[in-house]
Amino acid sequence: MMAFLTRIRIAVGALALLAIFAALAPAAAQQPTQVNPTAQAVNEAQLFKQLGQIDGRCTLPDQKACLLEQPGGRDWRQFSEVTLPWIGAISILGMLGVLVLFYLIRGMVRIESGRSGRTIVRFSAFERFVHWMTAVCFIVLAISGLNITFGNKLLLPWMGPEAFTAWSQWAKYAHNYLSFPFTLGVVTICLMWIAWNFPSKADVEWLKAGGGIIGKEHPPARRFNGGQKLIYWIVVLGGGAVAITGYLLMFPFWGTGIAGMQTAQIVHGIVSVLFVAAMLGHIYIGSIGMEGAFEAMGTGTVDENWAKQHHSLWLEEQKAKGKVADAPPSGRMQPAE
Repeated sequence: MMAFLTRIRIAVGALALLAIFAALAPAAAQQPTQVNPTAQAVNEAQLFKQLGQIDGRCTLPDQKACLLEQPGGRDWRQFSEVTLPWIGAISILGMLGVLVLFYLIRGMVRIESGRSGRTIVRFSAFERFVHWMTAVCFIVLAISGLNITFGNKLLLPWMGPEAFTAWSQWAKYAHNYLSFPFTLGVVTICLMWIAWNFPSKADVEWLKAGGGIIGKEHPPARRFNGGQKLIYWIVVLGGGAVAITGYLLMFPFWGTGIAGMQTAQIVHGIVSVLFVAAMLGHIYIGSIGMEGAFEAMGTGTVDENWAKQHHSLWLEEQKAKGKVADAPPSGRMQPAE
């Protein structure tokens, strides 16, 4: 009897083991036999392709702070650290080199007939105020902006960490706050001079003749010639572009996300360095490049012979209105009333 019971217990135990193995077999079949390190779940390239970014978990109120990695940041970093400095260096240093070479070859464009002693009002006090307000803001914005791109490499080794940090902080404040009067100036310039800055047939002829800068011919022009109209639209369109993109960066996440701000920074950087290069040419012509040109924005008046040489059509209009003053007895120029 004892032997029989023992056999029954062995049989029951064997059946129990078979039942356990049968239950575990499907679960075991679902498990991988080995770990594949290139599987889609752990493949970073696949994650970027599918999700576009990698987010983490955080308890911060602003969930955008949970973004750990996103592919666009790599392209943006490459642009900021490599591409933009090259664009800025080539455009700005290239323009400076061209201007120096041009001055050595051409020299200052003189008033060929000499000064007549009769003057004509070129710009009003309000026009000059808006111009100089915008110009001063632009110079500060340009210097402080270029510090972001070139400061670490050019100024930091020379100034040292503490001085460079203080300078960069004040440059940032100046860049942010002066953007408002600069934007106001660009808008005012746009509205104030737009009536004289639409392209015309005379501008085409002016450009063909080199504008009196290249060669000796001085093509007729109205109040603004083809070159000045080009500068006007560079200021209006370029200034508008840097203002809009700058405010998107100054007030993050108000109007766009991370990808939009990266695009805004790229546009802001490229337009800014090209803007600086173009303004160097404008500054050259208005100072040492042309005799009598600075007086237009300095005193507001220009000599009649200067106007005849560079803006003959405009001079004829002003003469018809009786706005050219005679030379005073002392021989000194006197602004027309």
